[in-house]
Amino acid sequence: MGQINLLAVVLGALAFFAIGALWYGPLFGKPWKAAIGWTRGDLPYPTSKCPMWLIMLLAFLFELLIAVMLAHLIVRTSAPRHVIMMMAVGFGATIMTPALGINYLFQQRPGKLFAIDAGYLIVGMAAMGAVFVAFA
Repeated sequence: MGQINLLAVVLGALAFFAIGALWYGPLFGKPWKAAIGWTRGDLPYPTSKCPMWLIMLLAFLFELLIAVMLAHLIVRTSAPRHVIMMMAVGFGATIMTPALGINYLFQQRPGKLFAIDAGYLIVGMAAMGAVFVAFA
């Protein structure tokens, strides 16, 4: 059993974050904004009292926490590369997405929003997994 590779953790979190920038920007930005009800111009979060830099920082810190947990499991199991990808995508598809789905059901959020957000979680976790595979 080895130690957690901190460079892989940081780069994995950055990969997840970069996917988010693409996902909620050029790829699905318009349908996502429509699904959450943004109708006021292009200003980010027009009703939020939280500054955008803090939202981005906290999002990255959450992604860093996810990367640390994935790294911990990889080290504890001495997982081969294909298993690393299975764990990463599996986290996104079978843990994070259902948790999001339960939350959205009770909030009565639109299915389109769920599809966009769940897709991000799965693709983001695949990107994180690819970083860990590269360092395996």
